[in-house]
Amino acid sequence: MPKIKKSPKTEETKAEVIMQKEIKTEKKPKTEAKKIKYIFSVGRRKRSVALVKLYAGKGKSVVNGKPIEEYFLGRTAAILYRRPLALLGAEENYYCTSSIKGGGKAGQLEAFIHALSRALVQADKQNRKILKENLFLRRNPKEKERRKPGLAGKARKRKQSPKR
Repeated sequence: MPKIKKSPKTEETKAEVIMQKEIKTEKKPKTEAKKIKYIFSVGRRKRSVALVKLYAGKGKSVVNGKPIEEYFLGRTAAILYRRPLALLGAEENYYCTSSIKGGGKAGQLEAFIHALSRALVQADKQNRKILKENLFLRRNPKEKERRKPGLAGKARKRKQSPKR
């Protein structure tokens, strides 16, 4: 049987094909996304639940996609949500993003303050004593009582009993 001579071109193309397959099968190192470090905490009040991410550094605090000043309007609200940071002297050291659901504005504000205080304790254990003395870590348990069946529309309201 005569030997078949292989042309150098076919050998090159085969080598190229093999190299291309190797390149495709090589696992490329994944570029890691920026790791933004934050502290997560949850705060509650009445029917409101606040999920807070606390970041170190300077920035604008955001609640439900709006700046905090626009979400909680008024000077009284501004004083209340700044108070935990003001007590610790850390107003310029932290900012946060928050998602708040349920309840009304007052309950949401108190839930936000509760969550922010919890996050500040996680950031530094020494903050716990100051925040606890000022009652920021206490979960206020007062909630609307549920309606019971057989009563006149509200939780404890009774139907009027007939006279005689």
